[in-house]
Amino acid sequence: MISATISPKLTIPPLENGDQLTRAEFERRYSAMPQIKKAELIEGVVYMASPLRFKSHGKPHGYMMTWVGTYEAATPGVEFGDNSTVRLDADNEPQPDALLRIKVGGQSTISEDDYVEGAPELIVEIAASTVSIDVNQKLKVYRRNQVQEYLVWRVLDSEFDWFRLNEGEYIKLEPDSNGIIYSQVFPGLWLDKAALLAGNLAKVLEVLQQGLASQTHQDFVQQLAQD
Repeated sequence: MISATISPKLTIPPLENGDQLTRAEFERRYSAMPQIKKAELIEGVVYMASPLRFKSHGKPHGYMMTWVGTYEAATPGVEFGDNSTVRLDADNEPQPDALLRIKVGGQSTISEDDYVEGAPELIVEIAASTVSIDVNQKLKVYRRNQVQEYLVWRVLDSEFDWFRLNEGEYIKLEPDSNGIIYSQVFPGLWLDKAALLAGNLAKVLEVLQQGLASQTHQDFVQQLAQD
């Protein structure tokens, strides 16, 4: 008589903050834990978000999504994402708070399994302060992977940094005499920095509408339609 042997049940190890994993293993563990809403792989290390507070993250995040969402609505050929996983390279799979990408002919694509692959043209992160990973490790990763514009709202510092990739380095864009910062990748994407930091969403959207009515934005829409 042949006795039956029972193999031990194979289990997928849980995803833990600080794990050092390959991107494939990170995705395997992340997919097996649907209760986790945000985890990122940065330089091969797993970072998992703590519960998010309203004033320091939820509300600023909502402002940014309203801003980029309004831009998409007026700009056929681009699309924005909210907390979408991005496969950047073998060691980095972030989940930025917001992204804006050119759908056809841009730097990134959407994979068959519905992930962003490659660097979106613009990424936004809501950071607590200058000590955050968003203005340290992530900045280096985004720069290396050619994210053209990187925006960081440092809420506790009451600051907003807009970086533009220039010859392999990020340079910080400053507001003009009217207090407006202009995207150099997405024409018409204008931001009133002071209004944003003051919580004046109506003014932020008013200035954005001025950008959307500009000739440069109209030219950009026509260019996208031809691609």
